Amino acid sequence: MTQPPVFQQRDQIRKAIRQKRRQLTVAQQQDAAHKLSERVLHHPKVKQAKTIALFLSFDGEIDTAPLITHLWDLNKQVCLPVLHPFHRHHLLFLRYAPTTQLVKNRFNIFEPPLNVNNIIPISDIDIIFTPLVAFDESGQRLGMGGGFYDRTLENWQRQSFYPMGLAHTCQQVHSLPSADWDIPLPEIITPDKVWRFDERLIQRN
Repeated sequence: MTQPPVFQQRDQIRKAIRQKRRQLTVAQQQDAAHKLSERVLHHPKVKQAKTIALFLSFDGEIDTAPLITHLWDLNKQVCLPVLHPFHRHHLLFLRYAPTTQLVKNRFNIFEPPLNVNNIIPISDIDIIFTPLVAFDESGQRLGMGGGFYDRTLENWQRQSFYPMGLAHTCQQVHSLPSADWDIPLPEIITPDKVWRFDERLIQRN
């Protein structure tokens, strides 16, 4: 069955941007990670937050390891997404400490081992930093296509957490073909800029 044109466009964008990320040199990745960490740590919402959800970088994503280390140094509680064992395409968030032993999930992405004692209810999370493949000038986010974060962020305005995206500068495009289930982000942080898309949402949270 032939895909609708909008899905073909999204797949083409995914392929192109993922290729761009992978072509970044080690030095470029390290420089981007350092600059991103500095920018995130100076964000007012991060300074106020106690519990922050992040992700471990994969497939050329911007490296979050330096940022996580700095957050630990500031005594912030960090949690990571874990694939839900029963609800397909849903995430749980588990506490992540320097001593946490990680395991690979079915996508070969490292995550904490599932332990009910380490689950952090989403109502206890102040900020959820999301990965993304591409973003546009209106805050539309294009993920890998599994819908995990779209489900997590659904109706986030009525939740206690505030979502922000993290990305390389090269992941920005002019406009993305959107789907009904896409959840735009109020802010996306790159190494050289904090993109703010809806001041009403930013002020309200």
